[in-house]
Amino acid sequence: MGLKERREREKEARKRQILTAARRLLFKKGIQSTSINQIARTAELGVGTIYFYYQSKEEIFYSLQEEGLDILFREIDAIGRAKTPPDEKLRQTGLAYLRFSSEQKDYFDIINYFLATPSVILGSELKQQIDRKGSHILELIAGFIRTGISDGIFRPVDEKKYAVMFWGTLHGLTQFKKLEDTVLEGDDHGQIFNYAVDQLIGGLKRTDEPGPRPENGSRVTED
Repeated sequence: MGLKERREREKEARKRQILTAARRLLFKKGIQSTSINQIARTAELGVGTIYFYYQSKEEIFYSLQEEGLDILFREIDAIGRAKTPPDEKLRQTGLAYLRFSSEQKDYFDIINYFLATPSVILGSELKQQIDRKGSHILELIAGFIRTGISDGIFRPVDEKKYAVMFWGTLHGLTQFKKLEDTVLEGDDHGQIFNYAVDQLIGGLKRTDEPGPRPENGSRVTED
């Protein structure tokens, strides 16, 4: 391994060290009560080292969101590249999102934290960058819908608005996993998730096309 490559690996390891500390503090104290000094102490690094990599704590938390959204984008982009019909791409997107919420729980929780916060915490520039990341995911979903309309499988709809509704429903439904022992007692969260995804896809189908397929196709499963 060359010197340049070793230094790059060391930089990436240091950044992961900082982001791990920031993630831990975010869920323990919240962003408003977290300072650069606290992140430095938790990461066992000097404050100067933190500022070498990030200009502010907001930039650190932006990086956490960016990483999570990039992982999710790659998952859905891979679905888009597969040679499957658009309704199946949407069904696979539902599977990918539920899987992301469990296998990438830290990133999912960070995204959810900022979505659930009523005030705008990040500066306008960072917020716009994050919004663009989210828009890229919405564009993939809208593209699946657009293809389905073009292929005559889906009825004409505003694909962007439907994509927002689709993603919003997926996100909201993942939150109900926490209610399995209360509101959903006796019900299987995965089955409810499947049902909702099928209904959303069925709502796109042309009237001369079959509706939701509750027993066929790929199923969204949970561990």
